[in-house]
Amino acid sequence: MTTSHSFEPAVPVHTYERIVDQIERAIVSGEIPVGSQLASERDLMVQFGVSRPTVREALRILQSMGLLESRPGTRGGPVVLAPSSKTLARSFRAMVGTDALSAAELVQYRVILEGSTSRLAAFRHDDAQLARMRRGIERMERDAEANDPGFADADLEFHEAIWAASGNEVLRLSGQAVSGALRPLMQRDAEGEHHDNRVKLDSARIDRGLFTAIEARDSEGASRIARRAVADRFGPLLAEEADRLALAMLAE
Repeated sequence: MTTSHSFEPAVPVHTYERIVDQIERAIVSGEIPVGSQLASERDLMVQFGVSRPTVREALRILQSMGLLESRPGTRGGPVVLAPSSKTLARSFRAMVGTDALSAAELVQYRVILEGSTSRLAAFRHDDAQLARMRRGIERMERDAEANDPGFADADLEFHEAIWAASGNEVLRLSGQAVSGALRPLMQRDAEGEHHDNRVKLDSARIDRGLFTAIEARDSEGASRIARRAVADRFGPLLAEEADRLALAMLAE
């Protein structure tokens, strides 16, 4: 079937982005049902009051987001797909990749995230997930000893394994987004003033303790270690005392 949803005319500034936003909201909210066809390009041109190239650019972006799919032989516009984890990941990346969120806010969320995912991972993990975590921590230890610049990737690999083992897709995707936003700060911290491996070795030692707690299914211990690790690592890097105190409170 072809949807009869009506859209508002788009304003001239960044028009295709306004079109993307309206259609995306209509799909996510369920106003446009999954499996239905979007209106034709010509109909969209009329509804939005824009040119065909503008409509096509908006549709191209929506297809890249995984919300629409062109299917040969169909009449009308592309078919509406169900929002996926790809859509959610894009939203998280867009949210944390702006100046609207401060480093302090991101670090505070990271404390909450790591504490929750570590608690769940200790409770839920299976043998394959534990093996993935073990590979991650062992790589961290090797890279720390060698002062390898790939340590940041090893660190991310270990924590991604924990996020996945939590069994919560929202936590996993938000972890990836926040970690990406904080990566430059982590990199500078790991290199240190003299570019030695002291921070790397300390981080690997703490994460080895976290792995041990998860392996033992010590949910409370794993959560406590994870929260404190984030607070201890990022707290000194925050400029405002109030932000440091808030971080310490969350880590308790």
